[in-house]
Amino acid sequence: MPASKAQQAATAKRRAQAIALRLAGMDYDTIAERLGYSSRGAATKDICRTLDAYRQEEEAKVEEWRQLESQRLDRLQAAAWAKAAKGDLKAIETVLKVISQRCKLLGLDMPQRTELSGPDGGAVPLGSGSLLELKTLIGIAGQTGPVDELAPAPDDEDTGDDGD
Repeated sequence: MPASKAQQAATAKRRAQAIALRLAGMDYDTIAERLGYSSRGAATKDICRTLDAYRQEEEAKVEEWRQLESQRLDRLQAAAWAKAAKGDLKAIETVLKVISQRCKLLGLDMPQRTELSGPDGGAVPLGSGSLLELKTLIGIAGQTGPVDELAPAPDDEDTGDDGD
């Protein structure tokens, strides 16, 4: 037998309170005690289920918007397609922009692979790990921004020889 509307409302209210308490940083034991759950596990399970249901609802809304935007892009592309197919450069540019936007919207673009290499495309040189070498490696990698903080003070500079 399904829960009555009153029971559903009471459950929804308790779940909202449980989530509010959890967001405020309260532990599951205290939430269970304050809101009358049978155990810590019951409170945890209820909160997790509620958050999961909310996440699924949000994902469904996002997917609905994604489909709507995709349909809009289809219409825009269709409007420019005939001219683009006949060689109209402005229409071609428009179609390419629409296609690019669709790829972004649907996540069709391949991730760009990046790789760090050393001088002349070779391996990254590794040394004994002094701060001076670290600063040099950061320079090789094209780091922008303050690197001077990594450099040793003039009297602490490691010359690389262990004859201290």
